Amino acid sequence: MKNLVIEGLSLEWLLVSATDAIVIIDRDGKIVLANPALEQLFGFAENELIGQAIEVLVPTRFKHAHGGQRQAYFDQPRPRAMGGGAELFGQRRDGTEFPVEVSLSPLQTAQGLPLAMATIHDITRRKQAEAALQESEARMRAIFETAVDAIITIDDRGRLERLNPAAERLFGYAEAEVAGANVSMLMPSPHRESHDGYLAHYLQTGERKIIGKGREVEGLRKDGTVFPMDLTVAEMRLGKRRMFTGMVRDITERKQAEEKNLRLLQEITSANEELTSFAYVVSHDLKAPLRGIGSLADWLSTDYADKFNDEGKEHMRLLIQRVHRMGALIDGILQYSRVGRVKEAVAAVDLNHLLVDVIDLLAPPPGIAVTVEGSLPTVVLEPTRIEQVFHNLISNAVKYMGRAEGTVRVRCADDRREWRFSVTDNGPGIESRHFDKIFQLFQTLAPRDRVESTGVGLALAKKIVEMYHGRIWVESVLGTGTTFWFTLPKAMSVPVSTQRTTP
Repeated sequence: MKNLVIEGLSLEWLLVSATDAIVIIDRDGKIVLANPALEQLFGFAENELIGQAIEVLVPTRFKHAHGGQRQAYFDQPRPRAMGGGAELFGQRRDGTEFPVEVSLSPLQTAQGLPLAMATIHDITRRKQAEAALQESEARMRAIFETAVDAIITIDDRGRLERLNPAAERLFGYAEAEVAGANVSMLMPSPHRESHDGYLAHYLQTGERKIIGKGREVEGLRKDGTVFPMDLTVAEMRLGKRRMFTGMVRDITERKQAEEKNLRLLQEITSANEELTSFAYVVSHDLKAPLRGIGSLADWLSTDYADKFNDEGKEHMRLLIQRVHRMGALIDGILQYSRVGRVKEAVAAVDLNHLLVDVIDLLAPPPGIAVTVEGSLPTVVLEPTRIEQVFHNLISNAVKYMGRAEGTVRVRCADDRREWRFSVTDNGPGIESRHFDKIFQLFQTLAPRDRVESTGVGLALAKKIVEMYHGRIWVESVLGTGTTFWFTLPKAMSVPVSTQRTTP
């Protein structure tokens, strides 16, 4: 490119210093000058392009048409952009293509030979940004069109601009039907009358009541029906223009469900109050005369023992036994009614110590051995409740052993997210058809006059375990024995390093 003078001007310094890629060709399409920026852009060495046809920089698929376009430019030379709005591409030395913009300017040598100068810009990044923007717009359009929630956009004067399909369905208007109307048309009184004032106040002061926060309001459909809705408004700025987008969700079903739940809660509260009253009546008005009957029966059987024959003595024994059973049944009913209704303080309970107390309290007959195999965890719950579970399961195993000698084993297994406890005996076993029945209130398998039982113990254990989100079930083989299983979530456990003992 040295010493080339066009109309008396040396271009060497201009081309070398220019940051834009510049190439100059003659009428035959031969490259006369190429600056370093162009050589770098297309991947050619210094002066490697001089004398080559300009089509070396054009992708193969465009080379055939390029010659005619070049000739047409030299016939009518003038400064202009190349391509007339068409997408242009350049081709590097390694064959890769990239998008470009080309500006053409006519030149002339000192001898009057016509030349053309092309300034080439690599617009790869701009195209990538445009593609990303188009993709983002397409994604947003898809969200807008398919969103389950209603989406409404308004300008800073409160005029409706866009309604997505969900908004059209919700309010009953087509977008074209309401475009340009004030958004207050979608609001019932008194919200309609206050909306413009609120918007003007926000634009003046910036004080927000709904924008960016959301709240429950009421909407007005085309047919005049009013419905509750959640409304969240976001502000957008497009240059100097302000817009607002509202996200609307119909919460009619939720409100109806809340009202239903409130009614149920009131009914449950009323039922609990009635149950509390019932428990009070049972505790005071029934147990008091029952204690009198028991005392009178004990007195009769003692003071008139010599006056009863064998049949009379048996009747008195049964009377006293049934009075005691009635008292135990009342106590069981009271315990059952308190579970889940009366909250007690929770504490960290070391089950190893608790089982010692339970076994001592039960005082099993000399021939029945109750053992705890392995170590038990420390759990956080109401101490009385977990004591009732183990007491009922172990006492049932001892009570229904059916013979003078037997064993009852208590174990605990680590079952990932929960502790799995078992109480196993080697008694007579239970038929599988009774597995569900035994957990029902007042259900017993043996005659009450043969084995003293209220039928509350297992029902109470089940209610307590399920209150703590655990499970309880039974496995048994006739003639071999029975195992009662129950689980407690590990979330209720105390880490080993911080375990405390509840005395």
